[in-house]
Amino acid sequence: MTALIASRIRAIPDFPKPGILFRDLTPLLADAAAFAAATDALAGIAGDFDLIAGVEARGFVFGAALAQKLTKGLLLIRKPGKLPGETIGFDYGLEYGEDRLELHRHDLPAGAKVLLVDDVLATGGTAHAAVRLLTEAGGRVTRAIFVIELADLGGASRLGVPHASLIRF
Repeated sequence: MTALIASRIRAIPDFPKPGILFRDLTPLLADAAAFAAATDALAGIAGDFDLIAGVEARGFVFGAALAQKLTKGLLLIRKPGKLPGETIGFDYGLEYGEDRLELHRHDLPAGAKVLLVDDVLATGGTAHAAVRLLTEAGGRVTRAIFVIELADLGGASRLGVPHASLIRF
């Protein structure tokens, strides 16, 4: 199963800028068998939780597939100004500036156990911000799972919660 998933991850050198080796998941998503294998594998490492939280945008794709498979609800963690209702947000720093993640304030019951899902764990900045947002909103993040982990970038050390990934580069 892991071999099928890994075979559908394309490496694109010098994207989005020189020196970066981009791991492209679109071939995996375009292959029904590989996408199903990734969803099944994510379900196998999910652990115990009440709700799934997917991070914009590819976290929505994997989070929605996993929510459907495991019959769980899905929380959307979005960039600012994308959610129509009352939101709670978390501002965080990036190497080139600042960003913000938001969540609908009333979608997360107090004390709910949350599984955070995203496509790639790299430096961990966005995933760490998502964990902080969910915690400040009253949830308990029990685990964060990813399709890919770029282990050399050290993002796992920033999470503060248990994590797992399907493929490590």
